[in-house]
Amino acid sequence: MKRVGVLALQGDFDAHAKAAARAGAAAVEVRSAADLDGLDGLIIPGGESTTMLKLLREENLMEPLREFGKRKPIFGTCAGAILLANEVENPNQAGLGALDITIRRNAYGRQVDSSIREGKFLNNPIEMVFIRAPKIERIGEGVEVVATEGRDAVMVRKGKTLAATFHPELSDDARIHRYFLDLVANGKH
Repeated sequence: MKRVGVLALQGDFDAHAKAAARAGAAAVEVRSAADLDGLDGLIIPGGESTTMLKLLREENLMEPLREFGKRKPIFGTCAGAILLANEVENPNQAGLGALDITIRRNAYGRQVDSSIREGKFLNNPIEMVFIRAPKIERIGEGVEVVATEGRDAVMVRKGKTLAATFHPELSDDARIHRYFLDLVANGKH
């Protein structure tokens, strides 16, 4: 059984841990660099990206996460996708720079504008939960669109790095977590 870490500093890490377990992984909460040892992959959950960045710096986790992402699969959802992007707008902020995308924070509105929509994951219909969702504004070379909602790319991948602007952990559908676990198991680059 693959061991998948879930960054547990802030955000809905518990729902991701449960979703990863439903998909067949042993989920481990990550709060320090030492917690990354022995993991096969890592999920960075949604939450508040500015707060998460502050906590990552306080816990000296920025560089360990960058190094982990160079070797092993990482999946960021919502705020996690913001942290993985190499360019962030509204406002500009620095993150891990692990994925060549430009992402705009809170692009679909405020908390009250949150919604459940039907999108396409690998061209198949799937429920998507959007909460103060960011929007992928630019996709860099070699970055593949894995899921869409309308005309928008809402999940992208390059190599072993995966980012979604929605919350698959809040759906009963485990396909997206299984997709990440397949990426972990196959070690695709």
